[in-house]
Amino acid sequence: MAAGNFPRHRTICDFRAVHLKELSELFVQVVRLAREMGLVKLGTVAIDGTKLKANASLHKAMSYERMKQAEAELKAQIEALLARAKSTLEAEVNEPELDLSAEIERREERLSAIRQARERLEQRQRETDLERGRSDDDDRRPRGPDGKPRGRRYKREFGVPKGTAQENFTDPDSRIMKRTGSGFDPGYNAQSAVGEAAHIIVAAELDNAAADTNWLMPMIEAGRQTLGELPELGLADAGYRSEENLKNAPVEVVVALGREGKEHAAVEAQQYPHTAAMAGKLETERGRAAYRKRKWIAEPPNGWIKNVLGFRQFSLRGLHRVRAEWKLVCMALNLRRMAVLSA
Repeated sequence: MAAGNFPRHRTICDFRAVHLKELSELFVQVVRLAREMGLVKLGTVAIDGTKLKANASLHKAMSYERMKQAEAELKAQIEALLARAKSTLEAEVNEPELDLSAEIERREERLSAIRQARERLEQRQRETDLERGRSDDDDRRPRGPDGKPRGRRYKREFGVPKGTAQENFTDPDSRIMKRTGSGFDPGYNAQSAVGEAAHIIVAAELDNAAADTNWLMPMIEAGRQTLGELPELGLADAGYRSEENLKNAPVEVVVALGREGKEHAAVEAQQYPHTAAMAGKLETERGRAAYRKRKWIAEPPNGWIKNVLGFRQFSLRGLHRVRAEWKLVCMALNLRRMAVLSA
């Protein structure tokens, strides 16, 4: 492919960045090729998510409360430097130790970056509040169907994030997520749907929301778009549990209602009929046998990606680039699997 040449690492990285969209589209072609080889059979598909570190440092993030403090401090410093620059005293004008214009510019750039990060946090909070049914004139009071205030007051004004909410400066699309074991990192939530026959990843998606709840049906649909038909059975852990997911799933699904080996509270059948039906299914031998397959279908590919391919952190930044990079990594794992199994 290189015509006898040996491209530098930077050349390969640049090529990947320029053609990232086209390379990510190869993921679909590889899955279809694996199906022609008999390695993908649409019987049972297991869905799982894994957190991967973003190309960003936890130390390059700032909380909302600290942003407001830093903005006030920088404004005061800029005003002091501007006042000093206007001084007509010879000792201050020709002072060699301090380049006033450079200091002002540096602080203004920092102030602009912090202000933009604060505005992004506030915009996300406004969108979240609107989804919860709030409005900018609700006076921090929940409203009933009749429009009258009821219930306890909201803790914050509309569109105001928590003081601990953070934004990263190097990759603003990343979010602070819990690291496996302990601690937190800026990262992304990578999703994969894995076929039972040969552990081929048939769908790969990614988001910056830590919760898996909203990904059950999109992953089933992504598999349908790749292979042209739906699987017979979908398996997922308790992170994908919701009444809406169980109600609207286009195929039969088996979703855990909690951690394995833990006691779970009884489900209110009238309020959550589909969740109660799933609890009953998991008590049957057929339901338990189906769910037992989830772990050995869905989890090995994530382990291979991290420990065999050594991929634990993205090299690109931005949600759309990282999403394409994740598909590229999943395609690489599929090609390895196809090479081993065909041999």
